[in-house]
Amino acid sequence: MTKSLQDRTRRLAVALGLALAIALPGASLADSQFDKMRVKVAAFIADKMEKLGGSRILYKVDSAALREAVTTELRDDIYKILREGKIAFSGLAIQGGGVDVKIVDAKGREQLTRKLAAAAEGLPAHALTVTDGGDGLLRLAPTDAAAGVRLRDLVENSIAMIEQRLKDAGVKLASVQPEGTDRIRIFLPGVMEPEPITAIFARKVKVGFRLIDLSMPAEQAQSGTPPAGTEVLLGFKDKVPYLVAKDSALEGSDISYAGPGFSAGSKEPIASFRFNGRGTRRFAHITAENVGKPFAIVLDDKVISAPVIREPITGGSGQIAGNFTLEEANSVAMLLRAGSLPGRLGLVEQQAVPPAAKP
Repeated sequence: MTKSLQDRTRRLAVALGLALAIALPGASLADSQFDKMRVKVAAFIADKMEKLGGSRILYKVDSAALREAVTTELRDDIYKILREGKIAFSGLAIQGGGVDVKIVDAKGREQLTRKLAAAAEGLPAHALTVTDGGDGLLRLAPTDAAAGVRLRDLVENSIAMIEQRLKDAGVKLASVQPEGTDRIRIFLPGVMEPEPITAIFARKVKVGFRLIDLSMPAEQAQSGTPPAGTEVLLGFKDKVPYLVAKDSALEGSDISYAGPGFSAGSKEPIASFRFNGRGTRRFAHITAENVGKPFAIVLDDKVISAPVIREPITGGSGQIAGNFTLEEANSVAMLLRAGSLPGRLGLVEQQAVPPAAKP
């Protein structure tokens, strides 16, 4: 990049910061006002950055995988309510974007719908339609409004993931904006070859919670032959070897949220996470069966943390500590979130835009 282009980029970054400070004062704006301002800021960025040249990349989030994840989560929640309430049922299955279940007892049907309504109260993303199909058959499906909320959440989470992974890759200046309901536009000033950037998002982040094998030292397994069903992975920061199970007890799809934070005691940076209903039940079961044993939290074949299970963990949330800087904690949290996103980002188009000719 020439000195002139560097200077223009620096001025643009300052101008962009001022524009965001003026146009996006924060939570005081209603959602509709925020969306309108966001469109204006995106137009400002596109107009100014095109003068510098760079790459434009358009992605589409996997809305089909989102629908599948939402209905699977709904089915699991229904099963949990039926089991805990000892409600007799049959034919619990996903059908055409919803969940069908047959409950002959009218009181059982009422109990199920009441509990689902209570769980959805105040949470538009979990609102449901319930259709009586006769003979005890209920069909439950997310409302159109709920589906829209979940899609917007997926887009926003994908944007946060893209921004963090670009930052991790050393990309200092980038514009990542929603486009339409299910697409994300990235503009990278000064980057004239988009292929290395799209390669970053060509594969899904692998997240795994794996048990650690204590049958032999990891160093011995590393220099010899590890036991069947295991492999040696290195630590994220210390490069220490760990002998871990190849199969994950839980995966990214079991996580509903991840974000950076600080530990309550030491105030050290951490990455916190929360499981969905299925993940909560699986994690409770696994930790109950393996008290006193270590397990590894693995991101892209690197062991981020390897805590010992002290007691059954039934609350559905946890923290990852690893002597992180705040930036590292944020990166780990975003990778966890990336691993939890349904499906993959689909590349729609990529284009290199030359700098505008000087007048």
